[in-house]
Amino acid sequence: MPEINPLVVSFLVALGIGLLIGAERERRKGEGPSPAGIRTFAITSLTGAIALKVGGELLLAIVTTGVFALAALAYWRTDNEGPGLTSEIALVVTILLGGLSVQQPALAAGLGVTVAILLAARVPLHRFVRSVLTESEMMDALTFAAATLVVLPLLPNRDLGPYGALNLYKIWIVVIIVIGISSAGYVATRLLGSRYGLPIAGLASGFISSIATIGAMGARTVKNAAVLRPAVAGAILSTVATIIQLAIVLTATSLSTVRAMSPSLVFGLITALGYGAAFTLRVSRETEPSKDPNGHAFSFPKALLFAAILSLVLLASAALQDLFGEKGVMIAAAVAGFADAHSAAISVASLVASEKMNPSDAVLPILIGLSTNTISKLVVASMSGARQFAIRVIPGLVLVLFAAWAGSLVGGLLS
Repeated sequence: MPEINPLVVSFLVALGIGLLIGAERERRKGEGPSPAGIRTFAITSLTGAIALKVGGELLLAIVTTGVFALAALAYWRTDNEGPGLTSEIALVVTILLGGLSVQQPALAAGLGVTVAILLAARVPLHRFVRSVLTESEMMDALTFAAATLVVLPLLPNRDLGPYGALNLYKIWIVVIIVIGISSAGYVATRLLGSRYGLPIAGLASGFISSIATIGAMGARTVKNAAVLRPAVAGAILSTVATIIQLAIVLTATSLSTVRAMSPSLVFGLITALGYGAAFTLRVSRETEPSKDPNGHAFSFPKALLFAAILSLVLLASAALQDLFGEKGVMIAAAVAGFADAHSAAISVASLVASEKMNPSDAVLPILIGLSTNTISKLVVASMSGARQFAIRVIPGLVLVLFAAWAGSLVGGLLS
């Protein structure tokens, strides 16, 4: 096949961007006195491409300034109440995208599609921000953005503290992942609503704390025996969230560790899904649905507490390994696992990432941490819920743990 001139491709991309954004704006012209339509946007995008090709960045800047002046004049002459700036700003963006298409056509095309989607989604976006999104959720979004875009770049990405056990940058990345997963579970529950009942709520809240979720599900069975089966499903599905979250944080910390742990994670996940699904399928439609979330996507103080616990576990693991070798890491993982399986796993994976431990040697302490965490869940299930709740949940938790250990044995035989 004959090769297509890259310059021709760039101009076609510029034309496509102008036509796409212009088509969306053309549809809006009937809703207000917009000065630009499909032809204007197409010509503007091509103008940006021609300007950059002919006169470089200087000519593009001059032409962009002219388009901006024309857009400002058109906006000033618009005679209506509360005129918007969307079309005028979109016109300026279009000429810049036209210029970008000469240098990076793929990036320009992607950005052009994104701009067109944002323009077309005006009504649902406005409704979401004004009617659906609550003030507390908006503050959660801002907090998450600050933690990701402000705090993270300021943290040093190097080993610090005693034994070089602390890397603030990596610890904060894990915190951001935990916050992100909690937010994803919250959003899923928010969008799906309460009609799907306790199983969905248990899975979503399990990303925040599986132990707390099991306790909450057990408490519901004490108040209302009719929710026994969905509560059991929610409790077991929260363990699914534990395994998924464990895989994600291990992947973020050490890929070699998650590869070594993959048989255990897969076996445990399949068992938890199967046990939880068995109870979910038996839930009748008349079952009392779960309550809506309390308005917060995540708890930032709990995320900071997680960071503090993780730091202490990392220090303890490094100190115990220095004193007792591999046995020290197992002791630290076992103690940390009673409160949180993820912090124990991350501390071990961090040793692998810093080449202080082999990936195959990390499987045992991580499983020990998961085992002590399961003991905490068994205690909570026994003490928080009705007797029938504990009878159904405890075997499921034991089966999931047994499957994880069996997976490690299978992985050892195959390796």
